[in-house]
Amino acid sequence: MPNWSRSLFGQVCIALVLGVMVGFFAPEFAASMKPLGDGFIKLIKMLIPAIVFCVVVHGIAGAGDLKKVGRVGVRAIIYFEVITTIALVLGIMLAYIFQPGAGMNIDTSTLDASALGAYVDRAHEVSQGGTVEFLMKLIPTTIFSGFATGDVLQVLLVAVLFGCALSLLGERGRPLLSMIELAGDTTFKIMGFIVRLAPLGVFGAIAYTVGSYGIGSLAMLGYLVALFYVTVAIFVVAVLGTVMRISGFSIFKLIRYLRTEIGIVAGTASSDAVLPQTMRKLEHLGIKDSTVGLVVPTGYSFNLDAFSIYLTLAALFIAQATNTDLSLMELLTILGVALITSKGAHGVPGSAIVILAATLTAIPAIPAIGLVLVLSVDWFMGIARALGNYLGNCVATMAVASWVGDIDRDRAQRVLDGEELNSPDILEEPAPSSKTEEQVQHV
Repeated sequence: MPNWSRSLFGQVCIALVLGVMVGFFAPEFAASMKPLGDGFIKLIKMLIPAIVFCVVVHGIAGAGDLKKVGRVGVRAIIYFEVITTIALVLGIMLAYIFQPGAGMNIDTSTLDASALGAYVDRAHEVSQGGTVEFLMKLIPTTIFSGFATGDVLQVLLVAVLFGCALSLLGERGRPLLSMIELAGDTTFKIMGFIVRLAPLGVFGAIAYTVGSYGIGSLAMLGYLVALFYVTVAIFVVAVLGTVMRISGFSIFKLIRYLRTEIGIVAGTASSDAVLPQTMRKLEHLGIKDSTVGLVVPTGYSFNLDAFSIYLTLAALFIAQATNTDLSLMELLTILGVALITSKGAHGVPGSAIVILAATLTAIPAIPAIGLVLVLSVDWFMGIARALGNYLGNCVATMAVASWVGDIDRDRAQRVLDGEELNSPDILEEPAPSSKTEEQVQHV
């Protein structure tokens, strides 16, 4: 027991319980704890652009074969689209089977829309922009713009171009490549310091939420929240579990391996908080850093599995609660629009409500004011969204790596089985290199 309480996972679990207790018994004090959670996430996000840049550049330049890097990117996008579509369809199916909004008979004229002002305005911007505007936003104004704003996709674009150019320089680029590798190791060391603050961040986030909204806020919409959690669980076990089995691994062993990160994600309702250490742990499994560097950051915007489930489930819940009948064409429209709008979720303030509002604009029959119904429980649903998105991206990385042969299967099995290679303090030391012997000789 003492060893468990000294581990980061144990401390995060203790912080979760304490946060709920403080929020329940001292709500006013708990509400003042919000800066602890916000500060922790800001510290993590501060380092994400630098880590993504260093990992991607070093992975591409060190890989040597640019054609293979391109194949990894193309296959990752194909995987993202297939799995995201499955998630969207699953949300629609379960919404129709269990009818979470049926019988509520909500009169939209009685709903207060004042809380939706900022969300609807932002949603209008998102929906008006369309696919072209989204793609244009991937291009930074300057090479440093993505770093300044924390836009991971813009940083990723710069890193891919930089890594390709550095690879083509050959031996002349080796000194710079070594400097970038050293900068990456240093940044990960800083991350090791920050991640030790995770229990404080989790405590602050949980205490604030319970103290501000109360556990009772789940009562009226408890069925919707419960159904969403069950749907995400089904998706993880059935869909992601099948993907893992096809790849030759176990989803449950992966969950056990990532238990500390899962605890932090659950406490902060944000997968951003564990992006850097997750990349390091996936490399520790024996996945090449070039594959990890491409798939994980891209997946944070293009592979939001649980978020996709939320979009279709919440849209149909609002339709059912407001007695809105939907035709097959309107259902297909929701599916098609959600497939596009979900790609712009990462980095949008209040992204869940904003993107849901943007999706509903394509279906005038569904009253947008119905968003008020899910606003009060959005944070609680956000925990399952973050967990589902996080596990989806980890599974995607292993699946794509298996697809292109960029994973050491024997090493991965030993780590997932909890043998000697499974270090609980992986952030404290550089991950063992996944480069081939030939690459090591050149670096």
